[in-house]
Amino acid sequence: MSITAVPIPPTKRGTLTLLWLGIALAVVLAVALAFFGTARAVADKGDNTAFLAYNKTQAGVVETASGLQYRVIKEGAGDLQPTDTDVALINYTGSLRDGSVFDASKQPTPLPVAGVVKGFSEALKTMKKGAKIRAWIKPELGYGEQSPDPAKLPPGSILIFDIELLEFLPESVLRQAQQQQQMQQQLQQQIQGGPPAPGAAPQPQAPPQPAQ
Repeated sequence: MSITAVPIPPTKRGTLTLLWLGIALAVVLAVALAFFGTARAVADKGDNTAFLAYNKTQAGVVETASGLQYRVIKEGAGDLQPTDTDVALINYTGSLRDGSVFDASKQPTPLPVAGVVKGFSEALKTMKKGAKIRAWIKPELGYGEQSPDPAKLPPGSILIFDIELLEFLPESVLRQAQQQQQMQQQLQQQIQGGPPAPGAAPQPQAPPQPAQ
C-alpha cells in the first residue's frame, strides 16, 4: 500500500442501506420532476386538450360532466344557488391561457344567468352568495370559433374567469322592482310639475265645459 494513501474505514451495513435508499429516492424525485416539468410544459405550450387534461389534475380543480373546470377560491354562504331564471350581481375578470385580460367588470355587474355563454352560466350555478371561483371554459362552452373580438379573444380560446358572486335575485323580482322605481320617478316628476318620463301614461284631461 502506498504510504500516501488514506485508508478508508469499513462502512457498516446499516449505513450502506441508508446510502442506497438515499440514491433511490433521489432518482425517483428526479424522474418525477422531469415528468411533471414536461407535463406542465406540454400543458402551457400544447393545444387546449393537453392543457385541460393537465389542469384537471391540479389541486382543488373540479371537472363537471360538460367539461367545465373550476376551483373554489372562497366558499359562499347558505344553501341557495342561482338558477336560469335569476340575475346575478358579480365581479369578474376574463383572461386567456397566456394571462392576457380580455374583459373585466369595473364595478358590480348584473348578468342574467341564462344570458351568458354556457360555461359561464354553469359556473354561476355552482356558486353560493359570497363565493369566489376560477373557471376554465373550453371553447365548446364559450365562444367557440365565433369570437366577439378576435383581436383580444382569438377564436377557439379557453376562457379563464375569476368570478365573485355578490348577490342573485329572480329576474321577475328584479323587473318588478325596476317597474316600481320607474313609477316612483314618474310620480315624483308629476308632483314637481315636470314633463312626464318617457313611456309614462298620458295625463287625464278635464272634461269640456258646456257652452253658455
